[in-house]
Amino acid sequence: MGLVVERERGRVHVVEHSTNTRLATVSGMGDLSHASAVYSRDQRYAFVFGRDGGLTKVDLLRGRIVKRVVQAGNSIGGAVSQDGTVVAVSNYEPGGVRLFDAQTLDMIMDIPAAAADGSLSKVVGLVDAPGDRFVFSLYDAGEIWVADVGDRSNPIITRFPDVGRLPYDALLTPDGRFYIAGLFGEDGLALLDLWHPDRGVRRIMDNYGRGDEKLPVYKMPHLEGWAMSGQLAFVPAVGRHEVLVIDSKDWTEKGRIPVHGQPVFVMAQPAGRQVWVNFALPDNDTVQIIDTETLEIAHTLRPGPAVLHMEFTPRGERVWLSVRDDDRVAVYDTNSFERVAQLDIHKPSGIFFSSRATRIGL
Repeated sequence: MGLVVERERGRVHVVEHSTNTRLATVSGMGDLSHASAVYSRDQRYAFVFGRDGGLTKVDLLRGRIVKRVVQAGNSIGGAVSQDGTVVAVSNYEPGGVRLFDAQTLDMIMDIPAAAADGSLSKVVGLVDAPGDRFVFSLYDAGEIWVADVGDRSNPIITRFPDVGRLPYDALLTPDGRFYIAGLFGEDGLALLDLWHPDRGVRRIMDNYGRGDEKLPVYKMPHLEGWAMSGQLAFVPAVGRHEVLVIDSKDWTEKGRIPVHGQPVFVMAQPAGRQVWVNFALPDNDTVQIIDTETLEIAHTLRPGPAVLHMEFTPRGERVWLSVRDDDRVAVYDTNSFERVAQLDIHKPSGIFFSSRATRIGL
C-alpha cells in the first residue's frame, strides 16, 4: 500500500501496488506542494508533511485522517525514530526540528536551529539514524547536527559546523552509517561517519565541476532518492547533465555518466542492477535507466510531461511515475520497460509506498 499526493487539491490517494488500484481518497490535507510522507512501524499509518507546516496522520486501512496539526509555518519533511515512537519534522519557518508523539501527535520537544550568530536556519536533509538519533543539516548556517533523543527529557545535540556552503539535502547509507549532505553553494559533498562521529565531517568529491562553466539550476536535486549498487553510489550532480559514481569503499570518484538533462531523482531498483533518473525542466518528460554494471544508459523512456517522482514496488518488478502535466500516474514493468497500468489523478506529485517503514533513513 501507499500514498499518491494530489498537490493542487490538498489530498492524497491510498493505493495498492499488487493490482495497481486506488482504494480511497483523503481530503483536507492543506498545502501539499512539496509534501512527503513516512510510515509507522506496522505500515498502517502515514505521517504527511506539508508546506503549510501541517503534520497529518493518515490511517491507510480506514482511508481517513486520524489527526492533523499545523506545527510551523513551512515544513520540508520528516522522519520516524528507530523505535517508532517519535515523529520528527524539519522546518523552514521557524528554522528547527520539532518532535511529536507518534500516537497522539502531541509535541514533545522543540529544537531551534540557531546558528552561531543566533539566527534561525532552515533545516533540510532530516533522517532517522540507529540509536534513536535524528540527523539533519542547517541550510543557512552550513552545519550538520545529530540529535540523540533516547532520553526524551534530555536530548543530546552534537553540532558539526563549517561543513560547506548551503547544504541543501542529505542521505543516509542503507546501513545507517554514513550521512552525506549535498552542497548547493559549492561543488562537493559533506560526509559524517555516525559510527565514529568524533572524526568530524569529511569533504568528498571536492570541486567536481572545477573549470566548467556554471549552469543555471532549474530544480534542486534530491539526495534522499539516491542509489547504491554494491559498493557504488550514484548521485545527481548539481546543475550538470551528469550522474556521479562514487566508490563507497573510500568515497572517491569512480566515474561520471552523461545523462539527458539535470538529474533530480537518481534511484536504484531494489535488485540493484538498474538506476532510474528523472530530470528538471526542460527535460522533465524523460526518464533514463542506467545499467549499474556497464555504467551506461540502457534505456530511455518518455512517459509524458513533468515526471516529478518515482517509486519502486518493494521487490522492484514495477515502478510508479507521477506524470503531473498529463494528470496521471504511469506504472512500468522494470524488465520490459513497458507501461502496464495507469491511474488518472489530477496533478500527482509524490508517491510513497508503506514499505519505506522498513528502511533506515526514509
